Amino acid sequence: MQTTDVVVIGAGFAGLTAARELTAKGRSVTLLEARDRIAGRTWVEPGLGRNLELGGTWVHWVQPHVWAELTRYGIGVVTGPEFEKAYWWADGQRREGPAEQVLELLDEPNQRLLAQARELIPLPYQPLANPAVKGVDHQSVAESIDALGLPEEQRQLLRTFWSLNFNGRIQDAALTQALRWCSAASGDWKLMFEACATYKVEGGTVALAEAMLADAGAQLELNAVVQQVRQDGDGVVVTTADGRSWAARAVVATLPLNALDTVEFSPALSEGKQAAAARGQAGRGAKLWIKVKGRLERLVAFGAEDWPLNFVQSEYFDEDSTTLVAFGPDGTQVDVEDAAAAQAILERLLPGVEVLEVAGHAWVQDGFAKSTWPMHYTGYLSMSLGELQRPEDRVFLAGSDYANGWGGFIDGAIESGFTAARAVEARLS
Repeated sequence: MQTTDVVVIGAGFAGLTAARELTAKGRSVTLLEARDRIAGRTWVEPGLGRNLELGGTWVHWVQPHVWAELTRYGIGVVTGPEFEKAYWWADGQRREGPAEQVLELLDEPNQRLLAQARELIPLPYQPLANPAVKGVDHQSVAESIDALGLPEEQRQLLRTFWSLNFNGRIQDAALTQALRWCSAASGDWKLMFEACATYKVEGGTVALAEAMLADAGAQLELNAVVQQVRQDGDGVVVTTADGRSWAARAVVATLPLNALDTVEFSPALSEGKQAAAARGQAGRGAKLWIKVKGRLERLVAFGAEDWPLNFVQSEYFDEDSTTLVAFGPDGTQVDVEDAAAAQAILERLLPGVEVLEVAGHAWVQDGFAKSTWPMHYTGYLSMSLGELQRPEDRVFLAGSDYANGWGGFIDGAIESGFTAARAVEARLS
């Protein structure tokens, strides 16, 4: 039995933040990471001739927590390409035009869809400050789009746009999640979209994760799959699958919501937490890197919302090839190792394209994630968020799934890590 003040389960950005803040307060911290690497649902891995972000990627200065961390460690950002050409699918046909045309088609509908963002969520980091937001928490993105009465081309394009943002199906996706993002971007959907896919961390997300780990001074244990968290009046005992145990005064568990039930908690987590974990979250899609022959134009393409890959953009350009990044709503429908399958999907949007290689990670099948970025179902904000944020005596949850502000982003993970560390310190004091 090893002893420590705090055990942090998971060395993603929430866990790294909590560990660093607690060690800065003089607490001894042990980081237990199930994988053989740090950084959680972000992951930089060599592939297709360069280092690829297989998981979470983009950051922005409207996201205060991650931007402060980049400033702290002197890490810059890399700007993605400015798009020139756009393709989109409507009424069974491929349309094309300048990239600005897609933004024009999406502009007025998104303004109407998100018109109440600042009214219902005036304080993005206090999403329930206005009780009226609970009145729309039952509404799905899909039904809210359909209620706009849009021409069919715009309706289909807008549904695909939000399927992309949720990285999942939008039939049960919460409108309030869309409102939270827009409110955090000062009510400007274009600024919100820019924050989603424009600026990447210089050196990759791993550069920031490694800087935070080096600053933390915590004891890191990789390949430490936590099996049980057992607490009593005296403290908490955390046991891993290989039989090792740590006695601690508190635990910060940064398990994604979809993987929360992979650890046995004793006493059991509250019924509210268990119900939220059983339902999970909507980000169950796919992200795929695709290297194609030839130097393509700077393009962005939207397919039909239910295609295995319904969004593609050109990201890297070499002399005789182009690397695309693509997303789809259902991770079980995309084989991240099958170039021929990617070829068949892309053929509808980019006729004649020749796929050379593909790379990706099956996040939905990943037992430590079971999801991509956290996007919530209807009812989550009003029924689950507050309960998930409530400590179970000495056990605290943290992660982007449980964030107040930019949930679904690195920023949300860091915010939640700060909040958990402050609560743990108060408990131990």
